[in-house]
Amino acid sequence: MKIAVHEIGFDFDGVIADTAGAFLRLACQEYEYCSFTLEDVTRFEVSECLNIPDQYINAIFHTLNQDCLGIGLEPMPGAVEVLSRIARLTSKQCPVRVITARRLSEPVAVWLAHHFPADVLPMIHLTAMGEHGDKLRHIKEYGLKFFVDDRAETCLGLAEAGISPLVFKQPWNRHRHQLPMVADWRQIGRLIRG
Repeated sequence: MKIAVHEIGFDFDGVIADTAGAFLRLACQEYEYCSFTLEDVTRFEVSECLNIPDQYINAIFHTLNQDCLGIGLEPMPGAVEVLSRIARLTSKQCPVRVITARRLSEPVAVWLAHHFPADVLPMIHLTAMGEHGDKLRHIKEYGLKFFVDDRAETCLGLAEAGISPLVFKQPWNRHRHQLPMVADWRQIGRLIRG
């Protein structure tokens, strides 16, 4: 399977950015919950799988949403290189689409500007809409046929609506679907035509 650059979009957290890694680091540094690893995050809703008080979980996610650059949110391995290559194959009229369930776009835009080369940024279009269920509307509006996301429920909904989801492999989406998966950005890069 080869995918044209204008046909695919990407989620931000858990796909482009290592949000789970940042969450676990902050849980340890700020609240001394240091015994958890990525493999312990077996549910998308971390309160369902990690024994951390809800007020700490909420505070960590608030920090992640407000200042992802300042707290040291890192890119997923290979994300910057592969997404930059994909962006250079596109144009401003048909940019790479990053669609996130975050409400605030500014912290993500600042993060992208810090991590991606200046010549690539005009070819990346960020949409922040505030909830997972609203991604489909934007995916259809942009004419995308494929979408990479780490949330199994989002991917299942996209599949029902005729979009071809690619589930970015994470511990929290194992055994929750029968959809095609991508293990890393190297694999995503091999799927892109151009």
